Amino acid sequence: MTDKKILLVDDEEDILNLVKYNLEREGYRVETVMTGEQAVRNARENMPDLILLDLMLPGMDGLDVCRILKNDKGTGSIPIVMLTAKGEDSDIVTGLELGADDYVTKPFSPRILVARVKAVLRRDCRTEEGKSPLLKIGSLEIDSARHRVSVDGERTDLTATEFDILYYLARRPGWVFTRSQIINGVKGDDYPVTDRSVDVQILNLRKKLGEVGDYVETVRGVGYRFKEL
Repeated sequence: MTDKKILLVDDEEDILNLVKYNLEREGYRVETVMTGEQAVRNARENMPDLILLDLMLPGMDGLDVCRILKNDKGTGSIPIVMLTAKGEDSDIVTGLELGADDYVTKPFSPRILVARVKAVLRRDCRTEEGKSPLLKIGSLEIDSARHRVSVDGERTDLTATEFDILYYLARRPGWVFTRSQIINGVKGDDYPVTDRSVDVQILNLRKKLGEVGDYVETVRGVGYRFKEL
């Protein structure tokens, strides 16, 4: 995954320099901007493979940038990893609702940040490797090799995290998973996610799946499971 283009958006020069250095050391090409307006313009012109986006920006903030880019057909598929210093659930939840793929809370370890970037890019680049048979459940079809989901033959666009949660649950119909188990299974151990942000991903997933959204069931007081058909 070396030579991937990353757009880094932050208004703190020290953070820009630190993150840029660590990403370039891993072989990534990094462009930096310091405002939301510059971020939108750069993303549209250069089409990076991933955007690291600080939420606390002067003028147009990170949530506005995320909203604009995710609603743009040209840039909507670019993975976005949010950087937030607030540590407030509401910001994280809003970003996920807008389509962001991941987040890192400041202060962060550069090593952890690089690992998150690699993980998001791996999910985004799944193509021929690790092929497995299609999962077909009722009118729902999940193609893990192509990272695609369709309902009644019509493709449904999911974010990387939404897809991973759906696939994780669908492989084990009837099994009940807590929110922590879902996150550990999808993202890895010790991922700092809140119960609310898991619920947001499930809510968005159900909406996008439409008529088969009820395949993902809530187990009150425990977590979620995929319906046995």
